[in-house]
Order: sequence, then structure tokens, then C-alpha cells
Amino acid sequence: MAKVKTDRREFIKYSTLGILGLVLGGGVVFSPYAVGSENRLRPPGAVAEKEFLALCIKCGQCLQVCPYHSIELADFGKGHGVGTPYIDATIRGCYACTAVPCVLACPSGALDHSCEKAEDIHMGIAVLEFKDTCLAITNTPIPKGFNTRMHDFLSKQVNVTQLELDALEKLDSFEGKQCTLCADMCPIPNPLSAIAMVPDSDGGKRPEIYDGCIGCGVCEEVCPTSTPSIVIKPRMTYEEYYSDKRS
Repeated sequence: MAKVKTDRREFIKYSTLGILGLVLGGGVVFSPYAVGSENRLRPPGAVAEKEFLALCIKCGQCLQVCPYHSIELADFGKGHGVGTPYIDATIRGCYACTAVPCVLACPSGALDHSCEKAEDIHMGIAVLEFKDTCLAITNTPIPKGFNTRMHDFLSKQVNVTQLELDALEKLDSFEGKQCTLCADMCPIPNPLSAIAMVPDSDGGKRPEIYDGCIGCGVCEEVCPTSTPSIVIKPRMTYEEYYSDKRS
């Protein structure tokens, strides 16, 4: 709760300063960031972006109930949806909770309540964006101490859950092994419908994405390279991305 309170204080503070600045300046000046198009990874069940921005009341309820601390609230430096929830998969992906509590907590319909289970989630699609750095393809063992990001992330939380500790323990167990993290850490009930490691022409293995991928972002979070080799394309479907690549 302390983090939520801090986030709310920061949001109120910067909102107030922004309004005062406009008043004192004698006019309205729009930052290019304030009107820039949004392309963030939204929480499960998020409706179309324009509708989402219209419906979201910025209450933070989804953030408060997330057991993995996956959801953040946007500030002034991150587009015109100030105060709206989003997920930064480089920091923390969505772990596709069975009951989808963030959706249940949403009072406005910005997160569609027809999203009732992990398989109903459609946030985006995973893409092996940087093949040349993928440890699986180059047959490079996962280096010692690779998991500092998740350790650091949890060290900053005031109410770490058992689910988070279980994920941390599982991720730590891969140290020194051949990399299969994106496939083995996939949180959906049937991960093989979303991602699998297949032989690559360069001699190693590579992650292959299937239409069961929900775009949760866990693969991006756990990727051990300094810049994740696999990333999420928000609000893009499997058909949209991979049909274009095959044509």
C-alpha cells in the first residue's frame, strides 16, 4: 500500500504543478508527449485504446490488487494518458493470474469484465526482435547473477507475495543452464500453445511464437540479455504480425 500511496502523491503533485503552470503562463501549451499516440502494454482486458482512455477513471484499483506488482500508473513524461495503468514488461510482465483480479477490480469498464481467465487475455504478441543477441540461438549458458533485475525489483516492494517469491525461485534455478527462459517461464496454463524452443539454422534453439501467445510480457521481463532479445508488440495480434511476415 505504501507504494500505491506514493504513486498517488506523485500523481497529485505533478497534476497540480501542471495546472498551476498553465494558469501562470497565461495560456495552454501542449507538450508533444501530451498528445502523442499511445502504444503501451495495458493490463488484461483493456478495451481499444481510445475507449480505454475515455473510460479509465485512474482509480488505481487494478494496481492495488495485482499480486505481482506488474501494473504502474503513467506520469506526465509518458504520454497523454496520465494516471492510466500500464505494464512495462522490461521491468515486470503480467503473470496471467487465474482469476484476473485486475479486471474484477476495474469499476469503469476500461478493463472488460468478459476477460475472466488467462486464456481470455489479449495484450499483444511476443516477437524475437533481436535474434543476434539471443542466448539460446548462440548456445550461451545463462550467466551467473543474471537475475539481478527481479531481485532488485522485489527488494523495492513493501508487500512481496508468495507468488512473486515462487517466480523468483524458479527463475534463479536456470542460472548456468542453456537458455530456455522465455518458454519455461511463460505463465499461461498451456505455454506450448504460445511459445516453444525449436532448432535454429545457426545451430542453437530459438523461441517460436504461436497463436496462443497473449502478450503478457513475462518473456521480455526474464530475458537475460541486457536489452531483451524478445519483446512484446502491444495490442498487436498473432495474425497481424506473423501473417505480414509470412507474406
